[in-house]
Amino acid sequence: MAIETYAAIAEFRKIQMKTAARDHFTLNELHDKIINQVLEISLQEVLARYGPPPSPFSFFVMGSAGRLEQSVWSDQDHGIIYLNPTAEAKTYFLSLGKEISKGLHQAGYPYCDGGVMSGNPFWCKAQTEWEKQISNWIAEASWESLRYLLIFIDGRSFYGQHQLMEQLKTFAYQNVQKEQILSRIYKNTLHFKKGVGVLGQILVDTHGIHTGSLNLKETTLFPYINAVRLLAIRDHVLDTSTLARLDKLQIHDKDLYKNMFLKLLNYRLQYASHTDYESGHFLPVDKLTKEQKNEIKDIIKHGTNLHQYAGKLIDKEG
Repeated sequence: MAIETYAAIAEFRKIQMKTAARDHFTLNELHDKIINQVLEISLQEVLARYGPPPSPFSFFVMGSAGRLEQSVWSDQDHGIIYLNPTAEAKTYFLSLGKEISKGLHQAGYPYCDGGVMSGNPFWCKAQTEWEKQISNWIAEASWESLRYLLIFIDGRSFYGQHQLMEQLKTFAYQNVQKEQILSRIYKNTLHFKKGVGVLGQILVDTHGIHTGSLNLKETTLFPYINAVRLLAIRDHVLDTSTLARLDKLQIHDKDLYKNMFLKLLNYRLQYASHTDYESGHFLPVDKLTKEQKNEIKDIIKHGTNLHQYAGKLIDKEG
């Protein structure tokens, strides 16, 4: 039976999450299913109000949704590309973007604090406008503009004309190569927290509500995600998930890195409290056995090695 309201989707999410949260891949399949249900209702709502879409378009998701790396809780990160650069199309797709954001919010996905949502004109553009935006980000190459570029590059076309996103990513990769800013992008992603101390101890938060827990996002996930994304840009890999990108990359020990990263995602799923979005990124170290703590240290070490490898490769190639 079709789900006809956003509230019903929220209830469906609550019920299904109990079993889906046991496995990383099953969990992300559920998130995709929920987003698709929201889209079906949103499209029908906007169709009833404004008629059919005035242009071919792509609705895409970014962040952990774009990379298929969501945990139990996830906020919204999405955008729209439409083909025809008319005022009518802009009004239509901004209305659609706002309806999708409302639907996702009611279904259990909080609004993005940074406004990375398709109801925001910054993330809802005609293809030619997106090309101009991407060119500006690359030409400026500031910390903020490159952060936006990387957010966009993790975009995964979810509904509509997927080739619109593929064309824009190819455009972005070609311009990054042309302007030779890969090393600058690498420097943009150098800053992440150290996970292991000089005495071999896991470095946990020492104050606040997460005291005694390892910040997985800032110490462990970032090195893998950032390094693999950088190499994907270098090799023009259009895939968005870290695991799928690793599959396509020609690098040493990629099976080791895939194994380490998947273990990391499973540790997050199994041991984080998941009471809210933030808590899902913290690993309570006292819940781990000695062997598990050693494995976490290995995961951290290999993530650091991968990030350094990516940096050396980019520097070597100039």
